[in-house]
Amino acid sequence: MKKYLLITVILALIVAMVIVPLLSKKQDVPAEEKISATFGFKDNLATKWDETIELTININQEDVVKLELIYNDSVFQTWKNPNGNITTKFNAGFYGLGTRTLQLLSTLKDGTTSLDSRMVRVLSDVVPELWIATILNSYPHNPTSFTQGLEFNDNILFEGTGQKGQSIVAQVNLNTGEQTKKIGLDGNYFGEGITILGSKLYQLTWEEQKCFVYDKKTLQLEKDIPYIGEGWGLCNDGVSLIMSNGTERLTFRNPVTFEIERTIDVYSHLGPVANLNELEYADDLIYANIWMTNKVAVIDPRNGKVLSEIDATNLIQAGRGSGDVLNGIAYNAKTNKWYMTGKNWSKLFEVKWTKPTV
Repeated sequence: MKKYLLITVILALIVAMVIVPLLSKKQDVPAEEKISATFGFKDNLATKWDETIELTININQEDVVKLELIYNDSVFQTWKNPNGNITTKFNAGFYGLGTRTLQLLSTLKDGTTSLDSRMVRVLSDVVPELWIATILNSYPHNPTSFTQGLEFNDNILFEGTGQKGQSIVAQVNLNTGEQTKKIGLDGNYFGEGITILGSKLYQLTWEEQKCFVYDKKTLQLEKDIPYIGEGWGLCNDGVSLIMSNGTERLTFRNPVTFEIERTIDVYSHLGPVANLNELEYADDLIYANIWMTNKVAVIDPRNGKVLSEIDATNLIQAGRGSGDVLNGIAYNAKTNKWYMTGKNWSKLFEVKWTKPTV
């Protein structure tokens, strides 16, 4: 018995003194030495729209036969039989604003590959102007309306509301706040943003992944269209529907099929502007309520840059009362007037944008 105990002790010592240190050494090898080519910087990158930056690449092995610089899954540059250090110019704004992956894919003579990756965030090169929402007139608003969408069409005010069992689409008399015509959603649906394009009124739902399509005059439901993800705000540019989902991303969709045509990520010079909610489109710009704030972002629809930021604190103080957050912005093209309200507010305001005095 003592013999077996002695053998066990000896084996344990061998493991402790020889094998464990060997394993530890192997684990201590820096990750860079295992990758054939690496970026000359360790952290992720932040750059601005249309800014060219200089990348340094380290070749760590002599038998690299091909090196590819890949950005957003596209090969931007290729080197054959590279060696030493490489310096190259790179413009991350090629795919617009947002966060994307930058990779180095190296291939050795024996066909094996290795990959080094970084994230690149492209910020806007525009510092947004500050505008103030100044109240011009006040109108009654139904305090039971949990406003999710607000839009004028042919001088008629339309409103879409939320909350399960309370969601409706309505034509509203601006002067009295009366809902002159309305249709309710099934109690299983939480209504969201609305917009009118041609003869159709479109209404999103929050988590139910359906867009309801109505005749704008009769408000009769014509069909529903499925989509993936959450629905928040909705507007249109006369051609495409433009949809928010509570992130910084806006999605342009075909109004017939609801298929995605393109997307933009909304950024300021500081970073992404998330929680984009109710939307309006006017004068070739997108106006987006930023949920849980008193602000509206004014966005370039071509690239997602925030050009201006509207402070609507004045409206909160004058109209919120016991209601919920600011939400609802509409432009009446017939009168060239802007209107804003909030969820369960008792007032709707005609407003104009002014710049603060210095």
